[in-house]
Amino acid sequence: ACAGIITALLQTKWGVPSILAGIITNTGLYTVNLAVMGFSSNVNMLKATTIFSAFPGMKLIPAMVITLFVTALLVVFLNTRLGLSIRATGDNPDMVRASSINTGLTVTIGLALSNSITALSGAVLAQYQKTADISLGTGMVIIGLASLIIGETVFRGRKIWVKALGAVVGCIIYRFIIAIALRLDLPSECLKLVSAVIVAIAIALPTIKKKGGKARC
Repeated sequence: ACAGIITALLQTKWGVPSILAGIITNTGLYTVNLAVMGFSSNVNMLKATTIFSAFPGMKLIPAMVITLFVTALLVVFLNTRLGLSIRATGDNPDMVRASSINTGLTVTIGLALSNSITALSGAVLAQYQKTADISLGTGMVIIGLASLIIGETVFRGRKIWVKALGAVVGCIIYRFIIAIALRLDLPSECLKLVSAVIVAIAIALPTIKKKGGKARC
């Protein structure tokens, strides 16, 4: 959450472009993460008690409960007055300013919330894998983008709970495709290429479907 607030301050108070603000904060967080891990790039958690320890052989249960709980809370929040203001800021900040809403505040809360969820997912993943690695989050932006686009393609709806459900299902579909690639005994070196192909297809799929619909007409 603090990282999100810093990103928002860089963006709203000091005029740093949003993408550059995120890159700057992310670069600084590398050192922060190292400090949290005792200045070690890898921490073994094999003997540590985790949220999965109470469910031996059933790791899916706590992961699913956490995902559904956080998703439900997020949907409820985004349907509140403040949540609607945050969504409106993302769609049309000029209109929000004309409505006398402080866009700096909504951006700050939105980034703090999203960073909190990111931190939670990283903590859960580290406990799931029984190891914490400084490079664990590398490439997650691409995975998130692909999952989001896949979910929006499968679930076409304007309601926020539909979009949230689509993001979760899109992530599951993405991981399922990766699992199939592993089952086909593809070399581990090829996984990045497979991920790139999945992202490209996911991004192009809405356009392909639209062109296909026009061709049938």
